Amino acid sequence: MGTSALVAPLLQIASLLDRITTRNMHLAALAFRVGLPVAVFAAVILAPNPDGLTDQGQRALAVMAAAVVLWATETLHIAVTGMVGIVVLVLVGAVDDVGVALYGFSQPVTYFLVGILTLGLAVHRSGLAERLAVYLIRLAGGSPRKLYAQMLVSFAALTFALPSASTRGAIMVHVYEQVLEHWKVEKSAPLNKAVMMAMGSLNRLGSTALLAGGITPVVASALIADFGLIDDFSWTRWFMLMAVPFYLILIIGGAAVYLLYRSGFTFPEGVGAVELKAGPIQSKEIRAGLIAVGTALLWFTDFAHGLPPVVPALIAMTVILLPGIGLLSWREFEQNIGWTNFFVIASSLSLANALIVSGAAAWFADTLVGSVEGFRNHPMLILLAMSGAAAAVRVVMPNISGYLAFIIPVAMSTGAALGLNPVVCGLAVVVVGDSVVFYPAGATASVFIFQRAELRGLEVVRVGLIMTVIAVGVLFIAVLPYWNLVGEGLTP
Repeated sequence: MGTSALVAPLLQIASLLDRITTRNMHLAALAFRVGLPVAVFAAVILAPNPDGLTDQGQRALAVMAAAVVLWATETLHIAVTGMVGIVVLVLVGAVDDVGVALYGFSQPVTYFLVGILTLGLAVHRSGLAERLAVYLIRLAGGSPRKLYAQMLVSFAALTFALPSASTRGAIMVHVYEQVLEHWKVEKSAPLNKAVMMAMGSLNRLGSTALLAGGITPVVASALIADFGLIDDFSWTRWFMLMAVPFYLILIIGGAAVYLLYRSGFTFPEGVGAVELKAGPIQSKEIRAGLIAVGTALLWFTDFAHGLPPVVPALIAMTVILLPGIGLLSWREFEQNIGWTNFFVIASSLSLANALIVSGAAAWFADTLVGSVEGFRNHPMLILLAMSGAAAAVRVVMPNISGYLAFIIPVAMSTGAALGLNPVVCGLAVVVVGDSVVFYPAGATASVFIFQRAELRGLEVVRVGLIMTVIAVGVLFIAVLPYWNLVGEGLTP
C-alpha cells in the first residue's frame, strides 16, 4: 500500500474530528449564551424575597436582569429580546395587566424616534448627506484623524442647531457612512468602528449640556426642580452647570475611543486624497435641508410655542411623506425605517416602567439610603457610593427617562437626609448615568447607529465601562470644585 493511500484516510479522519470539535464548541457557546440569561432569571426569581420587595417587584427584577444579559450577549436579536421581556412580564405576573407591559408603545419618545429616523432617511435619500460627505472629505484633507476630530467638535457645535442627539445621529450617520465608503473603509475596519462607536456613545454628551438638548435635560431639570429647593432651571443656569462636565467627558471619551481603535487612523499614502465633486444642488436636497432646518427651529424655540419634541418630529415626518412635496413614498418609508429601533425603545420603556410600578424601584431606593448611612460624616464617600449605584442602575435601565425618574429622587432624598446639597446629588447622577451606553439597546440615539456597524456587544460594554470611569473621575476631580465656584457646593 502506497503512502498516499495511508495518508488520505488519516486526513479524512482529522477533518471529521475537526468538524466535530468545531460543532461541539459552537453548541457549548450556544448553550452558555442561552443558559446564562435563564440562570440569571432563575437566580433572581427563586432567591429569598428581601424585606420590602414585593413579589411583583422581584419578578420584574428577574425579567429585567435576564433582558440585560440577552441585550449584552446578543443571544437573540435585540428587538426580539425586548418583546420576549414584555411577554415574560405578563406570564410571570410581574405586572397586573398587559396594558402596563405595553406602556412603552404609548410613550411619545417612541414616536419621536420614528419621526427623526424618517428625517434622517429623507436627508440621505435626497442626496444632501452625500453632498455634506463631500464637503467633509475636502475639509478633512484625506486625514481620518481630522475627520474624527471634526466629528467630536460637531457633537457640541451642532447641538445649538439640532439639539436632539437622536436627530443628529440619524442625519449624520449617513454622512459619515458616505465618507467612509468613498475612502473604501470596510464596516469591520477599526476606523469605521471608532466613528460609529463615537457617534453611538459620545454624541449624546453634546445634547445634555443644553436645557433644550432633548429628553435627558428636560426630564432631569424638571425632576430636580420638583424637589422644591429651586425654581425651574433657566437655559443659562443649566448650561453653566452642565457644559463643563459634559464637554470634558466628550473630549476625554473621544480620546479614549481613538486610542482603542488607533490602528485604523493610518491610511496607505494617497488613499484618502481623493478629489470629489458635489455636482449641482438638486431641488430635493433643498427641500430636505429646509425640512431639517425648520424642524430644528421648532425644537430650538420650544420655550416660545410649548410644543413637545415629538410634535415637530411628526410634523417633519408628515411633510416628508406627503405626495408631491414630500421626499419619500410610503413604501420607501416602511421598507427602510428600521423598525427594530421602534420595538427596542418601546420594550425598554416598558421594562423600566415595570420596575417602578411593581415597587422594585422603591425597594432599591430604601436599600440605597440605608447602605450609605455610615458615611454621614464623609460626603465624598457618600457621593461616590451614589455614583456607583447610579452606574449599576443605568445597566439595568436602558431607557434614560426611566433611569432619571428612578435615580434622581433617590439621590436627592439620600443627600438631603445625610446633609448634602440635594441639587448636586441630582446633577451628579445625571452626569454619571447619561455619559454611558453599556449595550446597543441602551439609548435611543445609539440603537440605530450600532446596528449599522459591526460592533459586538462586548465592545460596547468595554467602552461603557471606560466612560463610567471617565465620568466619575471628571465629576470628582473637576466638576465638584467647579460647581462649588458657581454656587452649588456638595455641602450646604
